[in-house]
Amino acid sequence: MIDYNLKGKVAVITGAGGAICGQIANALADEGVSVAIWDISLGAATKKRDEIISSEGVAIAVECDVTKKMSVTRALKQTLTKYSSIDILINGAGGSHKETTTSAQTEFFDIKPEAMKQAIYLNYMSAVIPSQAVGRIFAQKKTGVILNISSIAGILPLTRAIGYSSAKAALSSFTKWLAVHMAQNYSSKIRVNAIAPGFILTKQNRFLLIDKDTGGMTERGEKILKNVPMARYGELKEIAGTALWLVSDIASFITGTVIPVDGGFTAFSGV
Repeated sequence: MIDYNLKGKVAVITGAGGAICGQIANALADEGVSVAIWDISLGAATKKRDEIISSEGVAIAVECDVTKKMSVTRALKQTLTKYSSIDILINGAGGSHKETTTSAQTEFFDIKPEAMKQAIYLNYMSAVIPSQAVGRIFAQKKTGVILNISSIAGILPLTRAIGYSSAKAALSSFTKWLAVHMAQNYSSKIRVNAIAPGFILTKQNRFLLIDKDTGGMTERGEKILKNVPMARYGELKEIAGTALWLVSDIASFITGTVIPVDGGFTAFSGV
């Protein structure tokens, strides 16, 4: 078993009431990390907190809209009251917007600027604002790790998903910029990386990819797997395992990277 040497550290994880970052929260707690579950849904954050505590982990639930500076400021104050300091920030809040996805009903020409702004805030500013708040602590401590949850859509834009793809591309670029900025201006012991998950089956997308009645693949599911060389969907534990590696000292010389965890999707040209 790998010893990540994370016991005693404190992590803030945004969007951890959801599937991917919820799994990362579990994995960190299992390694002895005290976690702060920041989520726009206090109910979802509380459920994850209780799950971690029931497994003898340490966690708190914090309601936070990470697209709003005042909300982040309040969440940070609440977290520091409990834990005193922070060692790891994982920016995982995000999601797709139907209003910025083309379809038979919505052409590209009809997408409203306001909807694009919402997509950018949800998937880009949701990492920038917490990174400003928690990053200031890291700059003072001269150490810390920031991990952004981007997407393969930020590497290869997905058809129809203009808002999501554009925002995740911006997030991946921000990851590289911030890594250089923190290392050059504050400390080489402050690292910033990102994970770009591929197609993972979650409650949110399961019945877009798998037929609810037959259990077989939908047309979109078949199209996706034809372009994944490993010919399967990823698992949440595979994202969490990558996160453990990147936030640990095992990855101490890794910064400014965006790691695809996608079964080879972004390496495949289709032929």
